[in-house]
Amino acid sequence: MRLLNVAGRAVLETPEGRTDVATASAGRFGPDPQSLYGNWAEFSAWAATAQPTGDQPGGPLLSPVPRPPQVFAVGLNYVSHAEETGLAAATGRPLTFTKFPSSIAGPDGDLVLSGDQVDWEVELVAVIGSPAHRVSPDQAWDHIAGLTAGQDFSDRAVQMAGAPPQFSLGKSFLGYGPLGPALVTPDEVPDRDDLLLTCQVNGETVQEGRSSLMIHPVAELVSELSQICPLGPGDVIFTGTPDGVGMGHTPPRYLKRGDTVVTTIQGIGTMTHRCVGGPA
Repeated sequence: MRLLNVAGRAVLETPEGRTDVATASAGRFGPDPQSLYGNWAEFSAWAATAQPTGDQPGGPLLSPVPRPPQVFAVGLNYVSHAEETGLAAATGRPLTFTKFPSSIAGPDGDLVLSGDQVDWEVELVAVIGSPAHRVSPDQAWDHIAGLTAGQDFSDRAVQMAGAPPQFSLGKSFLGYGPLGPALVTPDEVPDRDDLLLTCQVNGETVQEGRSSLMIHPVAELVSELSQICPLGPGDVIFTGTPDGVGMGHTPPRYLKRGDTVVTTIQGIGTMTHRCVGGPA
């Protein structure tokens, strides 16, 4: 299943076209995409047999998870990224922080830069579909609704300020957590544990990595987080980024007004964001 948020309405996307969920289900499921995660088992069973209507609901694509109750993020989850930052890889318990839910945005639009040290981080994002508390890694995928692409845009000046530095605020400016273009169920992707992630800035590929290189794979992250925090429907987990971020360049390279960031994950799709404000 591929689930879109088209102008605030839940829409299924198939090769035959798009199907408005509320209309096709005769109101059994509402139009709000966020509401579907609270009834994911019933919804996904219906979606598997729903007859495509072939219609084309119009409007902008928004985040397939517009209002996640909890937003977790994992740092230094790829050895290559840890090495480029000069920090130790998170080989013990995952290095976990949060992006506040107000940072969530859609897969296309303007990114308002908060300063002159805003960085990019392509990330695979897992979305919870059923409550998970103290689950094992073997059980974890049963609690995942699907996967989507994410960007963990980061204001490094804010992130690294203070002693010790505090990650969450520098990663939570408005629009710094875009998701999309679709929520894709694991059976729809080529290999749920080995997907290609790329990020381009102005057409130049700056990041290219595979999710199979995570130190803590998706199932392990869900299990580890669930040992402490009960995970609920619609929660999202940013799973970390491979090497190639701006702060890893010599000298560091950050986003500036007029730049275009293109984020792509194999089997999920592409997001495009244009930088406005900030330095020229």
